[in-house]
Amino acid sequence: MSFSRVLSASIEGLSAEFVDVEADVSNGLPVFNMVGYLSSEVKEAGERVRTAIRNSGFEYPPKRTVINLSPAALRKRGASFDLPIAVSILISLGIVDPARVKSCLLAGELSLDGKVRKIPGVLPIVTEAEKCGVKYCIIPKENEAEGALTGNMEIIGVKDLAETVDFLQGKKRISPAVSKYVFREQKAEVDFADIRGQETVRRAAEIAVAGGHNLLLIGPPGSGKSMTARAVAGILPPIEKEESLEITKIYSVMDMLRPEAPMIVQRPFREVHHTVTRAALIGGGTVPRPGEISLAHGGVLFLDELTEYRKEILEMLRQPLESRCVEISRAYGKYRFPAGFMLVAAMNPCPCGCYPDMEKCKCTPAQIRAYLGKISMPFLDRIDLCTEAPRVGYEDLNGYQESESSAEIRRRVCLARDRQKERYRGTAIKINAELDVNDLKKYCRLGKRGQNLMEQAFNAMKLTARAYHKIIRTARTIADLEGEEEIRVSHLREAIGYRTVDSKYWGR
Repeated sequence: MSFSRVLSASIEGLSAEFVDVEADVSNGLPVFNMVGYLSSEVKEAGERVRTAIRNSGFEYPPKRTVINLSPAALRKRGASFDLPIAVSILISLGIVDPARVKSCLLAGELSLDGKVRKIPGVLPIVTEAEKCGVKYCIIPKENEAEGALTGNMEIIGVKDLAETVDFLQGKKRISPAVSKYVFREQKAEVDFADIRGQETVRRAAEIAVAGGHNLLLIGPPGSGKSMTARAVAGILPPIEKEESLEITKIYSVMDMLRPEAPMIVQRPFREVHHTVTRAALIGGGTVPRPGEISLAHGGVLFLDELTEYRKEILEMLRQPLESRCVEISRAYGKYRFPAGFMLVAAMNPCPCGCYPDMEKCKCTPAQIRAYLGKISMPFLDRIDLCTEAPRVGYEDLNGYQESESSAEIRRRVCLARDRQKERYRGTAIKINAELDVNDLKKYCRLGKRGQNLMEQAFNAMKLTARAYHKIIRTARTIADLEGEEEIRVSHLREAIGYRTVDSKYWGR
């Protein structure tokens, strides 16, 4: 048999596209041609595959070999086609029975000695193969635990090409991989028990996490802003398996999974330096890949020293903060990456950090305006809670009163999330931060006194419609924390209080 076909797949964004690897080995001049809209790394596969076949102990006669990767309109990238190309050639040479690869998908990179190396994006490939009725997948041994995460697909992990052929010839039996979901409690490098004082900041952080709201901390250097932000990771609610798989797919495509523990079982906490580029933060590149906002999906994105980020970088966050996803368009396609993250940001109120303490602040009014002007009002409108972190006093640092631990706060957060889960059962909504305008009318009805209060706040604070709706969402979360189904005036007052800081500093 001179012609053969093997099923493989290519990663496009976060999804997998099936690719038929076709091989034709016939009499003629000993050439090796590959076609099918190939990137440079795929074109190089020819030399790797031929050498790997010979070094694995198989005879490769001097014949004319043509490899086609179909469909031709799809750009093929990466080294994951090495293994299916090698197997298709061996089928054409009569070494492997074509019936053995029926309803089978192969993917893997080959080294020159025939070893099968780890590849990125295995989880999306296996998930798509399962949907389309593929019976089993042959992938690198290092990827087998990741591939088995779906639970309903036979995953065969192979170490080298020779072992792959032995399996396909029926000479060797390889047990399908088994992977288990192991829950791990959220951990953080900082516990709230270590943070002294700052009761208002602690309360704001609890509300923000309970409803998935964005949080901005403003205060002088050394007031515990960064410490509080890092402690937030320890009060995030446990991750559910469906969320875990969704996040794991992102990390799989980015090749950021550990072979021994491939599943993401904790909500991500991503801290990004202010020198980050647009493509690294939002996503993109010549071949679009997820950015930090997608790696923080389901968790927290922490931006410390917010005013040090370039203004255009912050403005690019406005759309993902609203839509909870990012879309990147290229001439050859459109890519959509999830970005359902909670933003936690920290900043000083002025270049020296002492404003509004005019006795200590050495900045001129113009310097303060220019400094605060780096944060635009449209960006501020996407922040649900903005709170001050005042300078910590000596009594707080050396007092004997113990602060509440992260475990205690997490317990209340989980109860509030459970109430939201029950309320929004049967809908696409998971947390209060995801409520749109129509949802607010249904789930956040206000009484007469509440409506009067919001009218006064809207006029007095000159709120935008977006800021107005964010106050109501925050009040809904405060009510959930207190176990109340109705939003009371006290809940609205507290939520409004978290919008007064921007008027203090930005003059709204």
